[in-house]
Amino acid sequence: MAEMTVRAALFDFSGTLFRLEEDDSWFTGIEVHSREIDGHVQAELLRRLTAPTGRTVKMTPEADHAWVNRDLAPHLHREAYLHVLRESGLADHHAEQLYRRVIDPSSWTPYPDTAEVLACLHRQGIKTAVVSNIAFDVRPAFAAVGADSDVDEFVLSYEVGATKPSPEIFTTALSRLGVDASDAVMIGDSDEADGGARDVGCRFLLVDPLPTEQRPTGLRDALADIGIKV
Repeated sequence: MAEMTVRAALFDFSGTLFRLEEDDSWFTGIEVHSREIDGHVQAELLRRLTAPTGRTVKMTPEADHAWVNRDLAPHLHREAYLHVLRESGLADHHAEQLYRRVIDPSSWTPYPDTAEVLACLHRQGIKTAVVSNIAFDVRPAFAAVGADSDVDEFVLSYEVGATKPSPEIFTTALSRLGVDASDAVMIGDSDEADGGARDVGCRFLLVDPLPTEQRPTGLRDALADIGIKV
C-alpha cells in the first residue's frame, strides 16, 4: 500500500485495540439451557456480545429498537444485550452477571502492541482518537495499561450521539483533532462500520479481530503498510 502523509490515526476499540476474551471464572455457575458451559459456548456467547454488526438472535420489535440504538444510550445497551443473553439460554440473573463483565473496562484485554503503538504515534506527533460504537466509558482500560495520556480524543458513540458508519462520528473526531480527513487513517476490524471513514475521505486499514495472543503485531503491520513505523 502506498505511503501517505498521516497527521492523525483513528482507532476502533473492540477487536482493534482491545478484545473481550473469556475468563472461565466469569462463567462459574452459569448455565445455558440448564447445562454447564464449555469453552465453545463461552466463545460463542462473547462473539454475540461483541459482533460489530448484524443480529445474532431473534429480536422482538422492542428488542430490535434497543439493538439498533444500543450504542447511543446505556439503558438501551443493557436492554439489548440482556435480550441477546436470555435468547442464548441464560437465566435472568446469569445474564445480568455476565453483562456486568462486558461493561467493566477491566474485563478487556489489550492487544500486545496497543500501548506501544499509541505511545510511538504520540512521540511522532501523530494525533490519535479512539472512535467507538459503545455505551460505556472505556478510558479506564487505557489508563490500566498506561496509554490514556497517549490518546488525544475519545469519541464514544453514547457521548457524541452518533454511531459508525455515520459520517458524523468520524467528522467529530477529525474536528476535535484539528485534522483534515485526507491526512487521517482509520484502523478497525469492521469494513462495514469502521470502513465508513472512507466516506468522509479517510484512508481505512482493516485488522483481524483475532484472539490477542494470535495477533501480536497487527496494529504495527497495518500502519507499516502506509509507511508509519511504530
